[in-house]
Order: sequence, then structure tokens, then C-alpha cells
Amino acid sequence: MQVSATRLRHVLALYRVPYAMIPHEPAFSSQMTAATMHVPGKEMAKAVVLEGKGQSYLAVLPASHQVDLNRFGEVVCEPVHLASEEKIRELFPDCELGAIPPFGRLYGVPVYVDVSLALDQEIVFPAGTHDAAVRMTYQDFEGLARPEVCSFALKEAGRR
Repeated sequence: MQVSATRLRHVLALYRVPYAMIPHEPAFSSQMTAATMHVPGKEMAKAVVLEGKGQSYLAVLPASHQVDLNRFGEVVCEPVHLASEEKIRELFPDCELGAIPPFGRLYGVPVYVDVSLALDQEIVFPAGTHDAAVRMTYQDFEGLARPEVCSFALKEAGRR
């Protein structure tokens, strides 16, 4: 199976980063994807697109967590809100909504990773579609994505 997001596929091939493509049943949330793949939600990364006053951001965090918008706003020194579906389609045209890979810089969007995810050996994330995910080492992901690592996530009650 191919990585669906054109830009992601290109960068993985260009840098020859080892990764595993994991096909799965269609899932339309990061928690559903984690459950379908039998991966704990804390090990599955989700990318949330946020907007400030003219700047978009990609917040990457465990699927079992949610973005604390106030804390994220403090990190980027401006208030933020969730991006609209229209804005997400505009920024990530080769990805399905809800399946954004955590490589925002490929799309001109700075990437922020919550420290809780940065502690993992591996990272699993959507491949740009609702039926495939990518697994790679966190170190390789960090080398390619060049994220800012900070603290902005809250664990959702009752999630693993």
C-alpha cells in the first residue's frame, strides 16, 4: 500500500526513512484508528490544525489527549482556535479530513508536538487517509518534521 498524502510520500522516499505502512479498516477519529489497529490511544498520534491571527499551527499529540487551547496559545503567544474544515482542506489538499499526517512543514505549517508523545520510541500516525497509518521511530519523525516540543495536551478522562 502506498502512502496517500503526496507530499508525505515524497519526503519519505527522498530521505529513505524506514517506516511501516499499516492498512486498517476505515476509521474516522484517531481513537477509532487506534482501536482498529489495537494500538493504545497514547501511542497513536493525532494532528490538530489550529489557527491564530493569520497563522496556522499543527498540534501533534496522543489520540487519548486533547489540546488545551489556552496552554497552546501561551506557547505561540497568541489566542488560537480550531481551524475550519475549509481551512484544513486548503492547507492539506492531498489529505482526507481527519487523517492529517504530523508533517505540517511540508504544507508550510509549523509543527508543535506535546512532550508526552516525544517520550515514545515509535510514533504511529495517519497516512493521509482513513484506512492507512504509518509507524516509524520518533527520532526519524523528529528529524524530518522538526517540531517544537512543548506541553499543551490534556489527557481525556477515561482514555488510555
